[in-house]
Amino acid sequence: MEKLIIFDTTLRDGEQAPGFSMTVEEKVKMALQLEKLGVDVIEAGFAAASEGDFEAIKRVAQEVKNAKVCSLARALESDIEKAGEALSPAENRRIHTFIATSPIHMQYKLRMKPEEVLERAVKAIKYALKFTDDVEFSAEDAFRSEREFLYRVFEAVIDAGAKTINVPDTVGYAIPEEFGKLIADIKNNVPNIDKAVISVHCHNDLGLAVANSLSAVKNGARQVHATINGIGERAGNAALEEVVMAIKVRHDYFKDVYTTINTKEIYKTSRLLCRITGSFVQPNKAIVGDNAFAHEAGIHQHGILAHRETYEIMRAEDVGVPKSKIVLGKHSGRHAFKARLEELGYTTLSESEIDTLFQKFKKLADKKKEVFDEDIEALILEEFSEFDQEAKLKYFHVISGDNVIPTATVKIEKEGQEVISTACGDGPIDCAFNALEKALNIKGKLMDYTIRSLSSGKDAMGEVRVIVRFEDSEHIASGKGTSTDIIEASIKAYIDAYNKYIARKSFLTRQINEGV
Repeated sequence: MEKLIIFDTTLRDGEQAPGFSMTVEEKVKMALQLEKLGVDVIEAGFAAASEGDFEAIKRVAQEVKNAKVCSLARALESDIEKAGEALSPAENRRIHTFIATSPIHMQYKLRMKPEEVLERAVKAIKYALKFTDDVEFSAEDAFRSEREFLYRVFEAVIDAGAKTINVPDTVGYAIPEEFGKLIADIKNNVPNIDKAVISVHCHNDLGLAVANSLSAVKNGARQVHATINGIGERAGNAALEEVVMAIKVRHDYFKDVYTTINTKEIYKTSRLLCRITGSFVQPNKAIVGDNAFAHEAGIHQHGILAHRETYEIMRAEDVGVPKSKIVLGKHSGRHAFKARLEELGYTTLSESEIDTLFQKFKKLADKKKEVFDEDIEALILEEFSEFDQEAKLKYFHVISGDNVIPTATVKIEKEGQEVISTACGDGPIDCAFNALEKALNIKGKLMDYTIRSLSSGKDAMGEVRVIVRFEDSEHIASGKGTSTDIIEASIKAYIDAYNKYIARKSFLTRQINEGV
């Protein structure tokens, strides 16, 4: 088996996409996570593009210790000097220089003749070797280049000292079979190709970047340019997570290669990029999308619960996702519904009680996109419990600001008695929750807090959803609250979670006692 080098260009080609620009600090943070992920080469930017890019490359070069740090440079001495200077602190560094080789690029963009392009490419390699012994050459728009000229360019730059020759499908025009053949043809027609690594850089304009990259690997490429979440110019680049997991899952097909990527860091890396850029992947995105390991169809849910491999070709844990998710909705079956009841702690329900609840669940599911755990608990408590609110909010007052200690006072009604408590905290929500816990005489650990607007405008109604673990209980309670005041909505949500926790506790106790 040969190692497939993973060349990550998230911080260069990925960042070039509109809306994905990063600050120096964000690039450093992302680079350190890419290093944890185990990528072999981090293309940190284009040093000559701006002072910001130059500084970012220099900082990444200082911080990253294990991965090779790379800068892009046009086939110009000024670009290459900038790249060499920015990379100087790196323990392992590479200069990646490029020039276009397709007729359309040479004629309209470069306004150069083929022989001039060839001469420029060779000079760039020789000059880059003054700064590092690791130089990569890209023939921009290689797929649309004339084959004989492409072979000549690659042979010349390898003779000049290039250790990697990169074959870009710059405009995403190739079809996998064609692109794979191009790689095979390069292997067979460039006499000194054994002295360099063949690399590929595929764009996703036709949605084929990953397929083209994998076809190239199958035909002899041993480096792939990729980005996290597939970000990049126009429709993006080959998604790193998809290339890596395809090779790992289908090792029977890609038996000649392996990667050293720590796949358990994939999900974390994807989410970090989302937070930094503010752009999240679509739910059905392969490997890292919210629905990648989620199942709603009853047949699928039954199969997953019986044996995971019936509908999952990889484990969620393999890419760092905590676990597969059974999504309850109108397509779900009784098997999955019963399994969720057991997860929630309702293990003493009879089959007839489950049947009754399942029918109610189906009616509710027809009205909602997704049925959450709190919806199921509400059905149970409504059907089988004399559910009454254990605690009610009567009054709250919160003081907060940048020059005061956030303080909250709450008055609640509990078991017919009014209780007033005051507490401080890190902010208005934290101090309000602390005051509530004093009033309720209970400790809770906030597991999740989400907020969303139910309408538009400055006076929009807000909805807060909390998930709380009370008193080190094995089971969590969730609650919702709505108000035009987010602090009030948060307090209501916390009290709602507490009331459900108490109701469930008493219901389960009664069920056990009746069983005894």
